[in-house]
Amino acid sequence: MKYISTRGQVAGVDFIEACMQGLAPDGGLYVPERYPVIEEADSDEQFHSIASRIMLAMAGGIISYDVIDTLCRRAYSSFHHLEVTPIRDLEENTKILELFHGPTLAFKDVAMQFIGQLFDYILEQRHQKLTVICATSGDTGGAAAAAFAKSKNISLIILHPHERISTIQRKFMTCWGSDNILNLAVEADFDACQAIVKSLFEDKDFAGKVKLSGVNSINWARIAAQMTYYAYVKSRLEDDRQIRYVVPTGNFGDAFAGFVARRCGLVPANTIFLCAVNENRVLAEIFEKGDVRRVSALATNSPAMDIAVPSNFERLLFEASDRDSDFVSSFYSQLSASGKKKIPGGIHSSLKQLGFDCVSVNQKQTLNEISRLYNKTDLIICPHTAVGTCGTIEKRNGVLDVVLATAHPAKFPEITRQAICIEAELPQTQAIEIQNNEVYEIVENSLHSVRARIKDYVNR
Repeated sequence: MKYISTRGQVAGVDFIEACMQGLAPDGGLYVPERYPVIEEADSDEQFHSIASRIMLAMAGGIISYDVIDTLCRRAYSSFHHLEVTPIRDLEENTKILELFHGPTLAFKDVAMQFIGQLFDYILEQRHQKLTVICATSGDTGGAAAAAFAKSKNISLIILHPHERISTIQRKFMTCWGSDNILNLAVEADFDACQAIVKSLFEDKDFAGKVKLSGVNSINWARIAAQMTYYAYVKSRLEDDRQIRYVVPTGNFGDAFAGFVARRCGLVPANTIFLCAVNENRVLAEIFEKGDVRRVSALATNSPAMDIAVPSNFERLLFEASDRDSDFVSSFYSQLSASGKKKIPGGIHSSLKQLGFDCVSVNQKQTLNEISRLYNKTDLIICPHTAVGTCGTIEKRNGVLDVVLATAHPAKFPEITRQAICIEAELPQTQAIEIQNNEVYEIVENSLHSVRARIKDYVNR
C-alpha cells in the first residue's frame, strides 16, 4: 500500500518511509492511497491484538504480523492498567475513556510507545541512526522522551514553549538523564515551535545531514496507533445507541484518527466526533464559518490545547475536497502568504457532512467543570478532559457520549488546586521518575538559533 502527500508533489511511499519521514518533502501530510477495510474488534480481543491488526493493515504487508505483534506487545506492556485504555461510567449518557495509564500519563503514550518500538526495529534492520524532532504543547515531548530515552539509534530533539506548559509536563521531558535527548525551551508559543520544525524539514540540506525525522501528530504512525482505542471502545460497549466521541482538540490528530477508524470500518458509519477546544477557537471558526486564520495562540489553563493552527486539519480538508491535492497545496500556500483563507462553500459543506462538530469552552467554564464533576462524582479530571466533558453539556443531542480523558489530573496540580483546592497525586512510579534533575536549554524564537544548536548536538 502506498502513502501519498496531501499536496501531491511527491511520489507515493510505503508505510515505513511515510512514518520515518513524518512530513512529506513537499510540505504535505501523508495519507493512505486508499483506506483498508479492517474487521471490527471482538468483545474479548485484547488491546495489543487490535493494535496489531490495525498496524498490519496500515503497513500493507511490508512488515510481518509476527513482528508487528511483538512490537505492540512490548509497547503496551509499559501501561499501568491491564486494559490499557479502560472505560468508566461518568454520568447518564456519558462515559469516559481513560487514555492516561501510560508511562507519562497522557494519551500520547498510546502512539509514542509503539513508535519507539517501530523506529528502533527499522533502524536496527537498516543499521542506521536517526535524529527525531518534535514540537510539543505539553504531552508529546514527554511521551517521546519516554519512548526514545537511552535509544542507541536515535537522537531526540524536543522543542517546547518556554513557561507555557505545566511544571509536571516539563519534568516528564527533562528528567530522563539520557544523553540522546536535547530539550529546547523556545521563547515563543507552540505554533512558533511547530513552524520551526516544519522549516527544518523544508531545509533539505540540513535535514539530510542530520537524518531528520519527526513524531508530531503529523506522523502517520501516530494516527494509525490512535485508531486502536476507538475500535476498543466499540468492542466493549453493550449499547446500540449512536456514539459521539468527544475529543479535547489541539492539533486535530486524535480526532482525525477517529475519522480514519470510521473509514476503515472499525466503528459504525454513523459515529460522530465533537471536537472540544478552549479559547483558541480557530478550529471552531473553521467548522462554523469556513474561516482559517493564522493567529497567535492564547495561553490558557488547558495548555496542551493552546494551538492556533491545527496541522492535521489539512488531512480532513484533503478528504473534503475529494482528495484534490492541487487545491490543498494552493490553499495552504495562500494561507501562508496572507495569514487567512476562506474555505470554498462547497468544500465547507462537505466538511460538515464528514461527521464533525466543534465546541469552544473558556477557562472559567473549565474550572467550574472540574469542580462540578468532583462535587458530583469525587472524580478529579485534568483541564483538557474538562473541556471535553463541558462540551457535552454545551451540545447535548441524545447520543451516547464517550469523552476522551487525555491526561492524568496530577499533571496539572496548579489547575486542580485552583478549581477544587486539591492536587491530584502522581502514581508512585511516575513520582519517582521526575525527581531527577531537569536538563533543558532556553533558546530564542529563531530558526537560525535552533538549527545551529541541533547541528552542534548531533555532531558532538
